[in-house]
Amino acid sequence: METSENKFEIIQETIHKADNRLSVKMLCEIAGVSRSGYYNWVHSAEKRAEKEEQDRADFERILEAYSFRGYDKGAQGIYMRLLHMEPPIIMNVKKIRRLMKKYGLMCNVRKANPYRRMANAIKTNNVADNLVKREFEKYGPRKILLTDITYIPFEGRFCYLSTIIDAFTKEILSYVLSESLEVDFVLETVHLMIESMEYLLQQKPSYIATKAVIIQAAVLYN
Repeated sequence: METSENKFEIIQETIHKADNRLSVKMLCEIAGVSRSGYYNWVHSAEKRAEKEEQDRADFERILEAYSFRGYDKGAQGIYMRLLHMEPPIIMNVKKIRRLMKKYGLMCNVRKANPYRRMANAIKTNNVADNLVKREFEKYGPRKILLTDITYIPFEGRFCYLSTIIDAFTKEILSYVLSESLEVDFVLETVHLMIESMEYLLQQKPSYIATKAVIIQAAVLYN
């Protein structure tokens, strides 16, 4: 969409062409702008040049903040970095966004962190006692079981792998692959492990140690 300033520039260029036969009045009528507006724009050329020079100087500071520590930043990040420069530079976010848009500076949108999503999905307020105390290999096979969830990129999306590993033998005892982070697929990993190794787990209590908490699995049988 053309602005009045764009139209004024075109009128000025047309006026100075050697083969032009149109008056300022006619060009303004064609462009749909007023003659007074055009003349005001012409007379403010010096002020526009000063503003352009100031914008360029401010944008150089924005570029410095944008590239600080080697990673791109959005307007808010640039604003905070400017405040921490020596000396501090106070520039409001609206102006930062305007200059970024004016000079074509874009900040790529960060992709969602799948690990953070997993942490939020399995977050709980119930923290069990630390019964294992990181002595994962002290009690022999099938006594301390470790769980983990990892993500696998696949065709532009993520799949999630839940595993249970014997802390002593490092053997994978059970695993389930899922397209979502519903708790059910983690519980399914536990159920599959119990079904396949019931005869070993029923002798003494076993413990399942997760990254977040250590919980007693209550795998007790008569």
